[in-house]
Amino acid sequence: MTATKRPRKETQPPPVSQIAAGHDDEIGTSDEADSTIESKSALKDDAATPCADQPLELRIEVLLLATDRPLTEARIAELLALSDAKLATAVREAIDSLNETYRKTGRTFRIEKLAGGYQILTMPSFGPVLSQLQRDRQQSRLTQAAMETLAIIAYRQPILRADIESIRGVACGEVLRTLLDRRLIKVVGRAEELGRPMLYGTTREFLKVFGLAGLTDLPPIEGENESKRKPAVKKEEPHTPDGDEQSPGIAD
Repeated sequence: MTATKRPRKETQPPPVSQIAAGHDDEIGTSDEADSTIESKSALKDDAATPCADQPLELRIEVLLLATDRPLTEARIAELLALSDAKLATAVREAIDSLNETYRKTGRTFRIEKLAGGYQILTMPSFGPVLSQLQRDRQQSRLTQAAMETLAIIAYRQPILRADIESIRGVACGEVLRTLLDRRLIKVVGRAEELGRPMLYGTTREFLKVFGLAGLTDLPPIEGENESKRKPAVKKEEPHTPDGDEQSPGIAD
């Protein structure tokens, strides 16, 4: 018996319209997936950013109203979960906008640069009113001796205890302890000389108490050259940025 060879059945390619339609469906599905991912990412970002639906000015304002210490731009960014590359500029512009609003509405306070950060402060013209509120704190004021010692340290830091006593003409161990307890001064290092005596300098708390943005805001002393402020003794041990921790004590 002779086998009969059957003709091969050729497979016809699908119409071009079907191919195009299928390709469009795949593209549409991909776009929808990308859109869904982006939407989820946006929702995640909004959830990570507290009060993201509120203007930046209001979010910064509520932080400054609630804090009892200056907030740096970096700290504000951390609290608001911001990561914009131009964050510093955005924060400053928001603060300028708030201050302009306060000025136009006649408010009694402004956002000021203080001790490396920002804080809401009352205007100096209302000092007499606030002084009545602070009357009960009169007894806690620094003595004349403490103020003199603090001024010497502020202008001559880092400075040795021996140099402070040489300038004042009296011993100042108890005064230094008082200033250390109030966190107005701290030990910033040790001198490179026999006995390695401690060097003293001011703290961020000092800047805050006296309303200074930095040491460059200290009022100039009449008749004193800028070069005389620089101490002849070198610091050896750098201190931490915050640097307001208690010192180890007073060297005799």
